[in-house]
Amino acid sequence: MQVKTTRLEAEDAKIIYQETAGLAIITIHRPQAKNALTANMWDQLAKIALQVLDNPKNKVLILRGSGENFTAGSDIKEFNAISLDKAEKAFVHMEKTISTIERLPIPTIGVINGPAMGAGLELALACDIRIGSEKAKLGIPVGKLGITLNNKFAQRLVQLVGPSTTKDLVFTGRMFKAEEAFKLGMLNYLVAEKDLNKYMIRMGKLVAGMSPESLLAVKQSVQECVDSVPTLWEGSTPFVGKDFAEGCRAFVEKRQPHFTRQSK
Repeated sequence: MQVKTTRLEAEDAKIIYQETAGLAIITIHRPQAKNALTANMWDQLAKIALQVLDNPKNKVLILRGSGENFTAGSDIKEFNAISLDKAEKAFVHMEKTISTIERLPIPTIGVINGPAMGAGLELALACDIRIGSEKAKLGIPVGKLGITLNNKFAQRLVQLVGPSTTKDLVFTGRMFKAEEAFKLGMLNYLVAEKDLNKYMIRMGKLVAGMSPESLLAVKQSVQECVDSVPTLWEGSTPFVGKDFAEGCRAFVEKRQPHFTRQSK
């Protein structure tokens, strides 16, 4: 099997891009930080996702994390040194990257071995199909950080698992283990860790062998159904609020945050 590999390097992280047998594989590699994505990595990810389309032989995109993590989401330490306004813009940019992957005209498969947290979970949800190992854990600990659940993220979750489970994820901040996530539909397939790569390739080749026209049609039809659902809260919720600065400080200082109830 011939594999073309490109390593796009940041100062402290890599996005590894491979092509093999009609499959484009993107690997998030920053093991020292549980594959948390820096602003530079979000930029790289968006560019690579679009570059996948430059090769007409690429039929399927596979997105995964290296080692025993999918991704812990955005690097919170970066936000501790910037203003709330800049943090808001960074989250908007992150959402644009995720939407780029979500709306690619080829099928996307998320492969989750270990935690997919916060924006990492959102990135997984943007994939058409999700395969997880028994080590997969999915959660949104935004309440510990003072990050608000933006409109599009909430919509993705509500449509997949319903309002109550969405609130459970945020209210408790707990990580859903693989079996529970599979039962809820957050994972489409649950396989043993030792079989994960083999299953990923087999599933990728299966999808790649289908009619591109049929796959594109169903992606567009499903997206139109999703987009047609009214979002009455559109534009009303920012990504960060007054609690965000305290949440970041507490994260960096490795302590519990001290939030105060905001008056109306």
